[in-house]
Amino acid sequence: MAPERFFLELEPPACALADWPHVVIVGGGFAGLKACHALAGKPVRVTLIDKRNFNLFQPLLYQVASGLVSEADVASPLRQMVGQAPNIQVLLGEVVDIDPEAKEVVFNDHRYGYDHLILASGSGSTYFGREEWRPLAPPMKILEHADEIRRRLLMALEEAEQTLDPERRRFLQTVVVVGAGPAGCELAGSLIELMHRAIRRDFKQLNPDLCRVVLVDPVERVLPTMHPKLSAAAAGYLQQAGVEVRLHTKVEAIAPGLVSLQGADGLQQLEAATICWTAGVRASRLGALLADRTGCPVDRGGRLLVEPDFSVPGHPEIHAIGDLCAYLHTTDGKPLPGMAGPAVQMGSWVAAHILAGREGRSLAPFRFTDLGSMAVIGPWYAVADLRGLHITGLAGWVFWALAHLAFIPDTENRVTLFTKWMWQIATRQRTALLITGRPDQHLGVDVGLFRAERHAAPETPAEEQDSEPLAA
Repeated sequence: MAPERFFLELEPPACALADWPHVVIVGGGFAGLKACHALAGKPVRVTLIDKRNFNLFQPLLYQVASGLVSEADVASPLRQMVGQAPNIQVLLGEVVDIDPEAKEVVFNDHRYGYDHLILASGSGSTYFGREEWRPLAPPMKILEHADEIRRRLLMALEEAEQTLDPERRRFLQTVVVVGAGPAGCELAGSLIELMHRAIRRDFKQLNPDLCRVVLVDPVERVLPTMHPKLSAAAAGYLQQAGVEVRLHTKVEAIAPGLVSLQGADGLQQLEAATICWTAGVRASRLGALLADRTGCPVDRGGRLLVEPDFSVPGHPEIHAIGDLCAYLHTTDGKPLPGMAGPAVQMGSWVAAHILAGREGRSLAPFRFTDLGSMAVIGPWYAVADLRGLHITGLAGWVFWALAHLAFIPDTENRVTLFTKWMWQIATRQRTALLITGRPDQHLGVDVGLFRAERHAAPETPAEEQDSEPLAA
């Protein structure tokens, strides 16, 4: 079967589209979505492919995990965001192979051609070779992960409410968060606030003083990529809020309800009903696939080492952006961080680069504008490094809120999130403390991706086909 070059519809809706170059974008995250927005209405045909039909605002996943907001508040349907542009189509599916020589991608049992390929499939979690830990300590990369963390914590608290054994109650009220980066600190701070407030207001039998959140990491300080002053401020706030911060401590093993820690005091066993993992990041598996197909080198994290124009060596028509690439062509030679800011700027620049090439002109080299980094640690408290300006507390929270609201691509979600933040801060009540996804409550219906199967209609016997209807 010959590969299909472009398929906006059975036939292109406009004759001009047939002669426009076809740009395939894999991944609807920050980088891919920005590239789509930049190419919307331009003389190119764009196909956006993602295995999910929505854009996820990943920096706020911890708020889903801790019941601050719901899933729809941090996710927006891709078709509503870019699918209405006449030159853009959105397709649901997972790219399983790439043929750089034929300029084709393979997904949903089809092969489709491209003139330009933009890979923006993001990153996942790594357990540093200990994948058996994954079901015991869920990561926090997708909505289902956040839902599972929330479900496990709330189920543990519900059981503790009915438990007479004080030791088991203590175990059920203990949470371990592995990883002291921004995601780990934000999750730990939000969970301890949730446990203290929820237990004090909503649970009659539990003692808030027995709530325990332990933050574990072998690094020297929390938020190690930020300024030491901000790290110290964040650690101080977390400890004052009730979080146990254990640095210089490595996870040696994870078993059901048990974490083995190696630190200055030797090997220790820590019992916890809820264990969360925010420690490791790996590039999307498409990076390894493309490296195998093209010979492109990768760094230790599996990210593709790209050219100054984000292209793969030897294949100027293939670009890798976002968390999938290691961009070393910076003034200091350090790779760009895996954050929303760099991803958005990459997507915009690569789209402009493709359009400039079509028009026969050159584009100024990519230059990253560093807007800083920040992390929210608790209600009205955040730390922010704004290009050397260090801000903590309420002022940091204001900058954090404004920055996140600006990056959220959907206006409705901006309004909803701001409203819920204000409500939560004013009342300390969380609106999304729902326990969903329990296997025993699916009523025999498989939950997950469902693909409808069509059964052939029964054949009509020949004698019935030839017979005339009876007269009344």
